Amino acid sequence: MRNQRNNKAWVIAGAAALISVGLCVTPASAHHSFAMYDQTKTTVLTGVAYQFVAQANHAEIHFYVVGPDGKLVKDKDGKNADWGVEMAGAAAVAAQGITAESFKVGTIFSVKLNPLRDGSNFGSRVGAIAKCPWKTPPEPGKTCDTVKGSELLGGTTF
Repeated sequence: MRNQRNNKAWVIAGAAALISVGLCVTPASAHHSFAMYDQTKTTVLTGVAYQFVAQANHAEIHFYVVGPDGKLVKDKDGKNADWGVEMAGAAAVAAQGITAESFKVGTIFSVKLNPLRDGSNFGSRVGAIAKCPWKTPPEPGKTCDTVKGSELLGGTTF
């Protein structure tokens, strides 16, 4: 009888331990859905980086948009139109060569993204980022992948 009680206690303790581990793991795997991004639309933008944000859960590049004429796009208030692009966590994108050092203020790049459904100037990266050589923008109407000496980071195709 005593052995049965000990076995039952071990089973209960084991189940409690598994549940505890499950509760700890769930927040780590919980992540926002990509439903906020319109995955039926892909926007291609070329821009000039003004901020790189490295966080454990996401890295972001904030940039001013360069129009097809090669000039900075202005918003309705006459300010530079800015966008942001969300990517994987900082460690994951660093392994792809996407870091604060490789995207210093002034870096010109082109990115494909799925924009937010609400129309805000923000999106989730799709594929590689094409980075222009320093201070060498693409020809008007073109993207950085067409510039001699450009780099593809985070993928093999733009």
